[in-house]
Amino acid sequence: MTTPSEDTQHDFLEFLYAWNLRAGISTPGVHRRIARWLMARHAGEDRRLLLMAFRGCGKSTLIGLWCAWRLSVQPELRIRVLAADHMLAARMVSTVRRIVERHPLCRHLLGGDETWASDRFTVKRAGAIREPSMLAQGIGGNVTGARAEIIICDDVEVAGNCDTPGKREELRERLSECEFILTPGGTILYVGTPHCAESLYAPPEAEGAYLATYRRLRIPLLDATGRSAWADRFPRDGIQALRDRVGPLQFQRQMMLECAAAGAARLDSALIIRYREEPDYREANGRPILSLLGRCLVSGGGFWDPAYGRPGQGDASVLAATYADAEGNHYLHRLAYITQDPDGTPDPATQQCRRVAAIARELLLPVVRVETNGIGRFLPALLRREMALAGAACTVVEHASHRPKAERILGALDPALAARRLHAHEGVFRTAFPQEMSEWKPGAHGVRDDALDAVAGCLLAEPVRMPGLPPVPRGASWRG
Repeated sequence: MTTPSEDTQHDFLEFLYAWNLRAGISTPGVHRRIARWLMARHAGEDRRLLLMAFRGCGKSTLIGLWCAWRLSVQPELRIRVLAADHMLAARMVSTVRRIVERHPLCRHLLGGDETWASDRFTVKRAGAIREPSMLAQGIGGNVTGARAEIIICDDVEVAGNCDTPGKREELRERLSECEFILTPGGTILYVGTPHCAESLYAPPEAEGAYLATYRRLRIPLLDATGRSAWADRFPRDGIQALRDRVGPLQFQRQMMLECAAAGAARLDSALIIRYREEPDYREANGRPILSLLGRCLVSGGGFWDPAYGRPGQGDASVLAATYADAEGNHYLHRLAYITQDPDGTPDPATQQCRRVAAIARELLLPVVRVETNGIGRFLPALLRREMALAGAACTVVEHASHRPKAERILGALDPALAARRLHAHEGVFRTAFPQEMSEWKPGAHGVRDDALDAVAGCLLAEPVRMPGLPPVPRGASWRG
């Protein structure tokens, strides 16, 4: 059987159309644009490439098809896929392997007697080549000791490996090994979206841009006129709902491909919906019901970020109490700055625990999470005793925070504010909370954020709930 010719410029588009036709799906315009760019770069012998496209665009699937096409044209190629971890890289390799097995233009690649696994495989090829045709590896593993004509760096930057300067430097050091793996004249293709201001994919004009010399294609979800790059899948209403769910910062990074700094984010207290009502507890048919603003509450709890020291000095000890309804709305009902008398009795720790237990009993909180980082390690046991003495049917849960504080605050408050799903009792606005919001800036020193951290702890502990829809009419049932 003859192999496809590399002479014509439309080979990859034909390969893509043939695959989509077999799957019974159409080829969207954004995929055709990426395919033409890949062909043009291949024809122009550009060997350092960067593809940035919004999340959900299907860019990894498209790159997998491109790898299969390159193997169908040149079976002797060796392709290595690097990702943030081995599992992500193995997913792409496994996808390419299935394409090779099923695509009508790849039949000549089958029949070899070598490796055929989920994270590596070898097609039928001439000669005795040590490395497999395609191999998956995580960026944290050993990437030395092999050679490749093509290296695909697919989502090597993720939120967990770029949130500190040390992690970003380590990532760049590991990626520099690619130049020693690549054969002369080989191709390196980066595929991903930015996760921080100092991203790998920063614009070429940015200071210290890592991929400044790379030829790049950048496809944000919305163009300069506000038109969707894939209107069938991302209509206007869906885009707005997505922005509300993830928040403006993550939307700018993941969907608009902007290396937005967290410091540019501002928490606007004007986006919080105020209310005055108190929770209404009643029992109906023997079932307890707690409602607020006429809405039935389905969950709630408190988050206590404890601190010691004299009032007004050092960090504040803050308890935040929230409720949530079935529609995904959050109600910040109480924000208490817990104080103690250092010279009084009982001891300051017991004084604070008694105050927290009294609030939990008053608000019928089902759970209070205590941050145990630092000084809070022994407090949960003491708080459980005070809960029992106060007659509060409330569970005490130990909580250890592993994410940076600024990341927790933004991840919790930014989406809730953008979606207008955060309500707060008017008493909350008589505390220092609004001032903390207006003055807060990620990474700034000396700015109070204790209340923000406590509220973020409450919001992050709640599951994401989607608004309920009425059941679909099904007509008469055989059950009567």
